[in-house]
Amino acid sequence: MNHPRAGQLAQAEDLVDVGRLVDAYYDLTPDARNPDEQVVFGTSGHRGSSLNTAFNEAHILATTQAICEYRSSAGVDGPLFIGRDTHALSMPAWKSALEVLVANHVTVLIDDRDGYTPTPVVSHAILRLNRDKLGSTRGGNGLADGIVVTPSHNPPADGGFKYNPTHGGPADTDATGWIAARANELIVAGLRGVKRVPLGEALGEVGKYDFTGTYVDDLPTVVDLAKIREAGVRIGADPLGGAAVDYWGEIAARHGLDLTVVNPEVDPTWRFMTLDWDGKIRMDCSSPFAMASLIGRRSEYDIATGNDADSDRHGIVTPDAGLMNPNHYLAVAIQYLYGGARPGWPATSAIGKTLVSSSMIDRVAADLGRTLLEVPVGFKWFVPGLLDGSVGFGGEESAGASFLRFDGSVWTTDKDGIILALLASEILAATGRTPSQHYGELTAKHGDPAYARIDAPASRDQKAKLGALSPDDVSAETLAGEAITDKLTSAPGNGAKIGGLKVTTESAWFAARPSGTEDVYKIYAESFRGAEHLAQVQAEARDVVSAALSS
Repeated sequence: MNHPRAGQLAQAEDLVDVGRLVDAYYDLTPDARNPDEQVVFGTSGHRGSSLNTAFNEAHILATTQAICEYRSSAGVDGPLFIGRDTHALSMPAWKSALEVLVANHVTVLIDDRDGYTPTPVVSHAILRLNRDKLGSTRGGNGLADGIVVTPSHNPPADGGFKYNPTHGGPADTDATGWIAARANELIVAGLRGVKRVPLGEALGEVGKYDFTGTYVDDLPTVVDLAKIREAGVRIGADPLGGAAVDYWGEIAARHGLDLTVVNPEVDPTWRFMTLDWDGKIRMDCSSPFAMASLIGRRSEYDIATGNDADSDRHGIVTPDAGLMNPNHYLAVAIQYLYGGARPGWPATSAIGKTLVSSSMIDRVAADLGRTLLEVPVGFKWFVPGLLDGSVGFGGEESAGASFLRFDGSVWTTDKDGIILALLASEILAATGRTPSQHYGELTAKHGDPAYARIDAPASRDQKAKLGALSPDDVSAETLAGEAITDKLTSAPGNGAKIGGLKVTTESAWFAARPSGTEDVYKIYAESFRGAEHLAQVQAEARDVVSAALSS
């Protein structure tokens, strides 16, 4: 049920007390024996609030020390790029990290303008430096890696900290598991073993890197900005108060685009945001509630776009349809890119999707005659394919994606909301039709699916059991009146465990995964037979999961 003020401008009582938040970062000490106060890496790093003793100075000092030890053990001795977003806790955590990195004799590169740095820009920097070395060595010889201090689209009270190894993408579970375990050991030991220098000394030792100029100048190798400029596409870009705030103006100036930065304001309370579905401030550019202000201005632009706080997600707003569902836009982007817009890509490059993304992508891939790579949730699964060009496009249902340069080489191995936003304008410039109009053509050809995600309550034990299910635990033979065609606990694209269950029929599917932060499990579901059938799928999904958990 949506909050009564969802989609309305935040009020004073909705705003976080920034001073209290920052004080708590330094004043509260976590108990690493308490699971709620441990360092825990999800699909995008460690996240939490200092007010809950889940993201405090001890967490960052210990995690950074663990990263230093991990990269040393892996033979990584090149520079480490570090960026931060606009959350209130990002600056304190960035400073803490610098103190430990320099003390461990890591060569650190920070933004030469002392600005904010989007996640994809850090990935781009890592890959650019490592371009001639990746594939020829696993470590050493000056390979770079990176840290991004961001909780992504999370509310203003949260902080986040994520590590990108030498491949430029999100660290895998082997790396994050080791880093988290070592960090918690250090916290239990009272931070003995953490090396640290004063901030002033650290700032005197770091190097500078032109994150903005290097990334912005390179954009024509991945998106046809000339075509956008020549077509005169009127673009409205809303950074939602996040790290892309200065990038959009730079993109407009350097490439001569008719682009307006809709809201260039940065405020750690995000008082200019409209409330999300649950009444919280959340920079979710895929949410019609969080994007209500931009949607209300859609008639002013040919294409309007939004990004979350670290710019790894995209939201596409068109005059004819408003905010596009992320699944719809992914399908359109894939149809456009593989349908002739990128002739320099390998003819064998696959289409990557997570298993909770729309089956419209499956139908588009089949129509294009392309291999579909269906992987578990987490962008890390696309990293190898993007690196070697065997995957041309990798996308997640949560509005995160990246794709190859025109020549078929890697652009980023992390999600890039900036290029996905620009691609929407390229599609309009090249075809004369908006992405939402293109999606209408896809539904006319392949059917019009109904898609939704709901949550169901689950204890910690139930979530653990859900994550360990096997297909044999599912006794059901039908789902919403159709025969079950598959029961999956491993992804068909790479055989990796999905940490949950996916059940498919001829025209529908559902997937159930445990939440990493709440006592619920998430049910993703889709039906090509309409909303009523989708509701039936969702209802029966609960029964299927309950029966499997009790078997």
